[in-house]
Amino acid sequence: VWEDSKDWVRNNRLSKSGKQLYRKRKETIERSFADAKELHGFRYCRLRGLPNVREQALVTAAVQNMKKMAIHLDRREKRG
Repeated sequence: VWEDSKDWVRNNRLSKSGKQLYRKRKETIERSFADAKELHGFRYCRLRGLPNVREQALVTAAVQNMKKMAIHLDRREKRG
């Protein structure tokens, strides 16, 4: 059922632009998950139950976004 879609995705990923985007992924997306795991306790869930785990994930994402904004604003301020 999904063979056409899988072929399209595979061809897209193996194209020149797809390879460039895939290389950039490790610097952006994967780095975010690694930081969550290492710096924000994502290795283990602190509480039990889906609502609690979801809350931990949302708080972690909010903290990461605040850190990104603070770094961006600091860089912008230093540039003038």
